Amino acid sequence: MSTDLTLKTSPLSKTRRWAALAVLSASLVVISIDMTILNVALPHITADLEATSAQQLWIVDIYSLVLAGLLVPMSAIADRFGRKRILLGGFAVFALASLLVLFAQDAGTLIAIRSLLGIGGAMIMPTTLSMIRVIFTDPRERATALGIWAAVSSVGMAIGPVVGGLLLEYSTWHAAFLINVPLMVIAVIAGLFLLPEYRAAVPPSWDTAGTIAIVGGMVALVWSIKHIAKEGLTDPVSWVSFLVGAAALAWFVRRCLRRPNPMLELRLFRSSTFTAGILAALSFMFAMSALLLLSAQWLQVVLGVSPLQAGLAMLPAVFAVGIASPLAPRLAALVGPRAVLGGGLAIAGLGFLAIYLAPQPLTYTSMAIALVLLGTGGSSLAVGSALIMSGAPQDKAGNAAALEETSYELGAVLGVAILGSVASAVYNSGLSPRDISALGLTDAQADAVRESISGAASVASSTGSAELMPLANDAFTTALSQTGLVGFIVMTAVAIAVTVLVPRHHTLTSQAH
Repeated sequence: MSTDLTLKTSPLSKTRRWAALAVLSASLVVISIDMTILNVALPHITADLEATSAQQLWIVDIYSLVLAGLLVPMSAIADRFGRKRILLGGFAVFALASLLVLFAQDAGTLIAIRSLLGIGGAMIMPTTLSMIRVIFTDPRERATALGIWAAVSSVGMAIGPVVGGLLLEYSTWHAAFLINVPLMVIAVIAGLFLLPEYRAAVPPSWDTAGTIAIVGGMVALVWSIKHIAKEGLTDPVSWVSFLVGAAALAWFVRRCLRRPNPMLELRLFRSSTFTAGILAALSFMFAMSALLLLSAQWLQVVLGVSPLQAGLAMLPAVFAVGIASPLAPRLAALVGPRAVLGGGLAIAGLGFLAIYLAPQPLTYTSMAIALVLLGTGGSSLAVGSALIMSGAPQDKAGNAAALEETSYELGAVLGVAILGSVASAVYNSGLSPRDISALGLTDAQADAVRESISGAASVASSTGSAELMPLANDAFTTALSQTGLVGFIVMTAVAIAVTVLVPRHHTLTSQAH
């Protein structure tokens, strides 16, 4: 079995190291874009494939469900059989799945294709991060590389709607998938020549029962959180799924802690800096996913802009995170990672506060300020990644990467579920029963109006009611403002927590062995 001894005695040249990072980052941006591009393409897919409401949910959700469930097993497989091999295999799977969309004639086939994309994504995401730990052996250089990696990940999510909107202006929804094919083919070719192979000297022992538990537990947990956000806290099916998922994951955690060489090394959480990095990653994705979703709804429904215009309107967040993330490690070298990590999360929290304190009616200027603050807070993601990867021994880099990527998935799901539910509840309470009844709507139409701002827009379009949308817009804007207060409180609390967890004199060059 090969180890990393070749890399230790003959490090990659500087040119090859940064070229390898370019390959890893380019592949990651494709995965990140795929997480959000479907939000723009879904209405076109629904119309073309005549997807039911349940099928629409599965088209959106199946990708993240499969991805979240397979991150840990795929990381263990990569450590055993080679990270480069699994990464290139992931590129190939992602390209093949994207090409198969040409044969999708119904919603069921597209759901299967999205599942295959999730498998490819699970092979790619943690492997890109763990490869950086292998390629960049110098802690300072690695911190810069991780800053770029974090920026690419965040930028990819943010520009997904822009890319999707642009493609749909000139082509069918198939283009949202087919764009992946040439990019992944290039990644495979470049990866063959530029990326080194690495297998853990002592790979984690394969655990079939543990694999079933982690896959089933993650899928059940993520599905339940998504379903609670859609159906409300009183939905019994969601809670059954949540309890089953939580029980499976609890059993998996106990199993890992009792085994000498577990599939997932959860003892990494004994390091307070590692824990702080994971918490920072989870909370930033919590903030970003929720604010991007709510702002996209506000821009398209309340302001009435097109999907492409809405995507372009969110570019301030893209520019901010693209600038802040690569610079964050340099700032951390000057003032310490503790200050940058906690400060970045606090700045992201200020983005929510800006929405809450903005004069009413809410304007795009106020939203742009919030998006810039959110993007600037992305510096915490870069420093958090550096703390996570430096806090894990080289042989455990795959475990650390899997845990970080899992925190991204859970953070995104929790952000949409929790802050989305808060916004929905405030929106519903802002619609007076007297005002709704005065519009002369049927019970079904009134329920659709109360369910979401998109439902209100649909009812207004079908009934021609001129009074409905002003009421719904006011209620949604109020909901967005109140959600901003909740987001600010959550992010401030997390900022304080991670500041406490990171030792005062800890540096990014401190690392585990």
